[in-house]
Amino acid sequence: MSSTPQRPENAAEQGLQTQALPRGASAGLALFDAHNAPVAVPDDAPVDALLEGLAGEDRERVLRAHAFAQETYAARLLGTGEAAMAHALGLARDLAALRLDAETRAAGLLFNIPDCIEASGEVLELRFGKPVADLVAGIARLNSMRVVTRNLDSQGLSAEGRRAQAEVLRKMLLAMVGDIRVVLLRLASRAQSLRFLAAAPEAERRAVAQETLDIYAPLANRLGVWQLKWEMEDMSFRYLQPAAYKDIARRLDETRGAREGFIADVEKQLAAELAAAGIKAQISGRPKHLYSIWNKMRAKSLAFDELFDLRGLRVLVDDVKDCYAVLGVVHNLWIPIPREFDDYISRPKANDYRSLHTAVTGPDGRGLEVQIRTHEMHRHAELGVAAHWKYKEGAHADGAKTQAFEQKIGWLRQVLAWRDDIVDASDWVAQSKQAALDDTVYVLTPQGRVIDLPAGSTPVDFAYSLHTDIGHRCRGARVDGQMVPLDTRLANGQRVEIISAKGGGPSRDWLNPALGLVGSSRARHKVRQWFNSQALEETIANGRSAVEREMQREGRTGVNLDELAGRFDFARAEDLFAAVGRDEIGPRALQTALRGDAAIVDTGALEQVKTHRSRADDPGSGILVVGVDRLMTQLARCCKPAPPDEIVGFVTRGRGISIHRACCPSAARLRARQPERIIAADWGKQSSSVFPVDVVVQAEDRHGLLRDVSEMLSREKINVTAAYTQSRQSLATMHFTLDIADVAQLQRVLAKVREVAGVQSAVRR
Repeated sequence: MSSTPQRPENAAEQGLQTQALPRGASAGLALFDAHNAPVAVPDDAPVDALLEGLAGEDRERVLRAHAFAQETYAARLLGTGEAAMAHALGLARDLAALRLDAETRAAGLLFNIPDCIEASGEVLELRFGKPVADLVAGIARLNSMRVVTRNLDSQGLSAEGRRAQAEVLRKMLLAMVGDIRVVLLRLASRAQSLRFLAAAPEAERRAVAQETLDIYAPLANRLGVWQLKWEMEDMSFRYLQPAAYKDIARRLDETRGAREGFIADVEKQLAAELAAAGIKAQISGRPKHLYSIWNKMRAKSLAFDELFDLRGLRVLVDDVKDCYAVLGVVHNLWIPIPREFDDYISRPKANDYRSLHTAVTGPDGRGLEVQIRTHEMHRHAELGVAAHWKYKEGAHADGAKTQAFEQKIGWLRQVLAWRDDIVDASDWVAQSKQAALDDTVYVLTPQGRVIDLPAGSTPVDFAYSLHTDIGHRCRGARVDGQMVPLDTRLANGQRVEIISAKGGGPSRDWLNPALGLVGSSRARHKVRQWFNSQALEETIANGRSAVEREMQREGRTGVNLDELAGRFDFARAEDLFAAVGRDEIGPRALQTALRGDAAIVDTGALEQVKTHRSRADDPGSGILVVGVDRLMTQLARCCKPAPPDEIVGFVTRGRGISIHRACCPSAARLRARQPERIIAADWGKQSSSVFPVDVVVQAEDRHGLLRDVSEMLSREKINVTAAYTQSRQSLATMHFTLDIADVAQLQRVLAKVREVAGVQSAVRR
């Protein structure tokens, strides 16, 4: 049986006391002194507490694990200085209070066996079965990550960076296990360590307390393990902010037990009133713990006297109408506090959180917060987008990956809740083993920073996640100190070091899916972007050489290149070089531009795309030029007209009639300079001719974008005669030249292109 020792008068100042954990621990795992200080559990407390709720073979398994742990640990001490056996007992009692199965309790007792004996996995599997051996191996692996989880302070991160890295660490701990019970083992172990560290040097317990608030308390919160969360937060708060802790405890002016007694009394009182009113309700309550009080005072800049929710009740009913009926009973039973009522049922929060919140003056003049909601509202608040941990921790949505992770967290919390309803513990164990978060892999940099990557990523993906330039220069990698091939699939918790060259770029082999050198779409995009950039640079270099060659031939080496580019309606000389390099501007056009003849500049730049002859006897096959028959015509490349665009002709020198759209800027300049050479033109009756049209598509860059657009054009039976793409800052710009029968067909095609995922605009140039 448990016993309660006499507590000294100055318990808060003298440190943690020793007390056995009550059977069932219905009030929570933490034991507190008069000022809410946690109380340690002695290693000589009765073993019966470890066997709560077990019978038969399960009971025997835990007893055998206890005996084996005592024999193996002997006087062994942990790195904190705590006796291994004392830690094992405290850990196992926490697991028993959570009503976990015999395998988990046995694994808790055996948590340190891998550090004590060789081939521990084989020994444990032989003595206690493979499930227990796997759990012990899992907790040992998580324990090995302590050097990483305590490394946040040494990384020189900003406050935002620290929060982001802590979030990734929490995800990594979940991803490293295939059985959620391993995480519960780790949380219980941390709670026991915090109890022991009450007498440790301040620097040591502060480091552990900060790590707890960064990593483990939020993880317990997300998994819904409230008992461990509250205890870990309050102990960490006491170690990190002792003055604030004692001040709040003194202001409460009552023991935690007294507060719990107050909650029990008001529960009974409200239950009786609701029963008398014929309202079926489920009532639960708990006193607010000290860390939560301090957090609220700090976050909302409130004085202690302005807090009305130090004690709270939650009432769950079946229907919405019952919510308001309960509210009426509460306000009739106790005096409402003005301006402390919120109706989130009629006016839900932005995240669809719904509930009634009110604060009243309860018995003895003490404030009491009451939350009233239906069971469905409660499930949404706990597992949906308004989950408790979200607004407590200030979490924000971060795309599809974060949403999927949150859905898995909700599923894990459901698993934890189901264990109370499943008769056969093995059913819950089978469910819990499905909880591995296997869509992301978490690996470490040499400095201990955690990087999250898509499952199946390689060292090349890791290199690109660090920095694009590191990815380009990646030539090899070490994983956990060993050289590995670049196609190695990374696993959770591995430490990766990239070996890079001083210069150079990626290999085209990295884009070959059969070789498996790159697994993430981000890395593939970066590799393609590098090669596209190299191709563009080569095109610009070729164009520059061609322009300089023509300048030398014409004796115009002193011409301003930007002004020369402006004659072709380009903003920069590099754009002119690229056009020349792609043969969009020929030598004749450059010569004309250098000589300064604007009229010939335009026509020289108009490369012949498709030649038509106007024929009076067959008006359906060409362009009709007023007063002229059987005259050579060519479509201007600057505007690429197509039926039924309004068009005009320009009489060139020796190359027939150049056909422009009436709205073409080049045609307007020609009209202003040489109006006598402008001639009226019309399409006549068209047959099956097609015309080249330039279109520009802008979209969010993503893997498969060009493929999707091309497939859409193919379905519409559109011939693509030219294509050029460029990506800058995640925005892709694609230039296409399409063979179009008429403008109506073009409009239909552009509308289809705009329906492709990620496309922002698709217009004719």
